Amino acid sequence: MNTPPTIDFGKMDGLVAGIVQDAQTGEVLMLGFLNETSYAKTLETGFVTFWSRTRQKLWMKGESSGNRLRVVSAATDCDNDALLFRVVVEGDGLVCHEGTVSCFTKSLVFADSVEVARG
Repeated sequence: MNTPPTIDFGKMDGLVAGIVQDAQTGEVLMLGFLNETSYAKTLETGFVTFWSRTRQKLWMKGESSGNRLRVVSAATDCDNDALLFRVVVEGDGLVCHEGTVSCFTKSLVFADSVEVARG
């Protein structure tokens, strides 16, 4: 049996990035941050729980909206300092607080005028 990797919470003031991806479509839904406590809560409940940097407290995405992020699978990057959660979104499927499926909806335009649209 493989030993799970140890997540490196030491590089960014006790936090790691948590990328959330739709398990069915592959669309990137959001990015949040986890500390050791929120990571443990995610493992315990099976729902992504983040650390709110602004409110300085744990928050389970969807705790008030009902759009919880049920983990289907998870992986860490090669440095063990970022997490990727493949999820099924419960509720109406709108992950962003602005009422969209993904938080990544604003296209960027680069100097050479080539628009980079969301994937």
